[in-house]
Amino acid sequence: MKIANLCARWLALAGGVVLCLLGLMVVVSVSGRALTGLGLKPVPGDFELVEMGTAVAVFFFLPWCYLRNGHAMVDLLYLHLPAPVQRAVSLASDVLMLVVWIVLTWRLGVAVGEKYGQHETTFILQMPLWIGHAVGLFGALVGCCVYVARMLADFGLIDPVEPEAGTGAGAHA
Repeated sequence: MKIANLCARWLALAGGVVLCLLGLMVVVSVSGRALTGLGLKPVPGDFELVEMGTAVAVFFFLPWCYLRNGHAMVDLLYLHLPAPVQRAVSLASDVLMLVVWIVLTWRLGVAVGEKYGQHETTFILQMPLWIGHAVGLFGALVGCCVYVARMLADFGLIDPVEPEAGTGAGAHA
């Protein structure tokens, strides 16, 4: 779990860097559009880069979010259930989430192969689409490892790592 926490944390930080760079690029691009009279221009393909970068950032954030229980939860009924039932519901949702994540990763891997094989590119920059998909696939693969590690910890097969103070909700009880 320590490795899963470390990988998820660094991946989330990388996602944050991607979003910061995208934000800076958008400011430059919008400024270029607003100041065309001064000879400036927008960043070519800015929307393509934002689209690809945002998708990558999402895949980079999800493992960290999952480890910190940042996913959405409807607890209207859940909080009133007995502790053993809460644990069973939590384990069942974790198993289902792992299955969904594995399928998502598998399909993203298929998409990387298809985009690479078909030489698909973005419209303006002519950047190969498989690159963005492959970077997202890296985040999805790390996510699979994190989800498996969390599952092993949930079933008591490895020691769970408690989060540091101030880093979020932490692992399941």
